[in-house]
Amino acid sequence: MIHNHEHNNSHGGHSHGHGGHNHGHAVDGSNLNGIYILCIALNLAFVAVEAGVGSWSKSVGLVSDAGHNLSDVFSLILALVAFKLALTAGRGRFTYGYRKASILISLLNAVILLVAVGVIVWESIEKFANPVSVDGGAIAWTAGVGILINGFTTILLMKNQKHDINTRGAFLHMAADTLVSVGVVISGIVIKFTGWTVIDPVISLIIAGIILISTWSLLAESLRMSIDAIPESIDAEAIEGVMTAVDGVKGVHHIHIWPISTTETALTAHIVIGNYADGEHIVPEVKAALKENGIAHATLEVESEARTCGESECR
Repeated sequence: MIHNHEHNNSHGGHSHGHGGHNHGHAVDGSNLNGIYILCIALNLAFVAVEAGVGSWSKSVGLVSDAGHNLSDVFSLILALVAFKLALTAGRGRFTYGYRKASILISLLNAVILLVAVGVIVWESIEKFANPVSVDGGAIAWTAGVGILINGFTTILLMKNQKHDINTRGAFLHMAADTLVSVGVVISGIVIKFTGWTVIDPVISLIIAGIILISTWSLLAESLRMSIDAIPESIDAEAIEGVMTAVDGVKGVHHIHIWPISTTETALTAHIVIGNYADGEHIVPEVKAALKENGIAHATLEVESEARTCGESECR
């Protein structure tokens, strides 16, 4: 849904154009909502099966993996909540709704991934110290089902993870689970035919390293967005070029860009034009150009080329 709300006020020699309700979402809302619900249902079912088989085969690894998968279900639920919050409208003191909470949730999901890595490493060390005899065949078959469930979930999330950091977090969770399941299958087969139980913790440590590397960028971007840094998808210099390329814009300064949510970005800036009268058509053109480049919320202050504000006036 896209709303356009424009104001042009003239006071003190400055004209202000506000695009305070210009929402542009790069993902299909209803489609992504359905994907999250399907992923949650599939993974909950698998957690129940894995925990049951783990108890039957006396496999601590399967039971602990079921617990890890349950934490991923929680992460999927968090991502769904963040998706809903990112769509909330402004009200009362929350003029941007609860959209910022979606960034905090992405940070929480990144932390959960790091905790999962820590758990995998801890369990691996325990297995080195105290090798456990398990039914390799049962582990391999159950993990094989996990590859199908987690792999299918990963594919469902793959397309939208490029546009939303929360979906990327959920995608990384499920991709990590798929890797873990592949590792469990390999270790299960090796244990069944060779009895070499040490392969289990070795593969687990390798997988933990892969997850850590892929999670680090998610954590870093979530931290930056939580303190209003420019999102990675936005190039500040390119945005300035887009604005100055609009016919009639003589210059741009005092640009501030920050994320409203994991999918929306806002901007405030001062644009210099020939005369104030031209602002009536230049401001909408600049906003349209910004929207095409990922900035749906723009507040622009217009200055005449004959009178531009100083540093002390227009911070």
